[in-house]
Amino acid sequence: MNAQQHHPLLFEMIRSFTTLARHLNLSHAVAELNSTRQTVRRHIAQLEEARGEALFVVKDRRYELTEAGLSALPDALDMQARASAWLRGQTGANNNMQYLTAQEGEWDFFQQQQPVGQIWEYDDPLMRETFRAWAMSAGQIEHPAFTHVRPYLIVYRHTAAGWICVEFGEESFYVQWFGLAMARSSIGRPLGRMPGGEDFARMLDQPFHDVEASQSARLDHIFTQVPRMESVGLEPIAYRRLMLGGRFPDNSLAVLSLVTPTVEIDVPDLDPARLARVENFASVVFDAGEAKYERFNVN
Repeated sequence: MNAQQHHPLLFEMIRSFTTLARHLNLSHAVAELNSTRQTVRRHIAQLEEARGEALFVVKDRRYELTEAGLSALPDALDMQARASAWLRGQTGANNNMQYLTAQEGEWDFFQQQQPVGQIWEYDDPLMRETFRAWAMSAGQIEHPAFTHVRPYLIVYRHTAAGWICVEFGEESFYVQWFGLAMARSSIGRPLGRMPGGEDFARMLDQPFHDVEASQSARLDHIFTQVPRMESVGLEPIAYRRLMLGGRFPDNSLAVLSLVTPTVEIDVPDLDPARLARVENFASVVFDAGEAKYERFNVN
């Protein structure tokens, strides 16, 4: 049977594969999928036949991923997440740029990828200078060319526990919003999960993986609600985020993030009236490595 004949079952085959890969126990996978042992085994066999490679081996009645299975798993998880998010209307594309959105109760989230070249059009010298410093330093975090912008950056590393923050610049907007004590207490901890479900969370992680793997740059406009310092409840926030692929001194990979708060964002389906309620922090000075945020209310 060729791969084309399996296409109608592809999504179910992928779900069986990713679920069994997570549990490595057939009974547990069957229970989660609300399926049968025969069906899950058939899906795995069909997937292995279509790909022409074994994805699992069974040792002492326990499943183990083969090298081919380990290699195939990230793409399978991405396809499953993208399909599920698309089905719920959480993801799409505008001008070939990724769009993400989710809503849960009073919380919602909008993220629209933008062409990186737009940074030259913004009245945002800090973002332009950060991009220039990144290019001049070849992404090396400790390079002298990065010294003057590093206080405004957040540095991430990918670990087995997920993406963790290893450094919050003391002038970064994260510190401006949450406070220095909260930022310091977050160092080394995995990124907190937003509402929206696991598939949506994987879509949110994808830009980090892409930037790390390609050692390139990405620009997004984002609107959401997050708690602030000691406040109770959620407050609206809008910002541009520049992500850059970087390297630590030992040559291991990093992702650098510059967040600049602004109400001047371009996000589909976002009511402009909601931006009028956002407290705006505008970058107004950047001279010889010194930048300051001026805080004011829009309305």
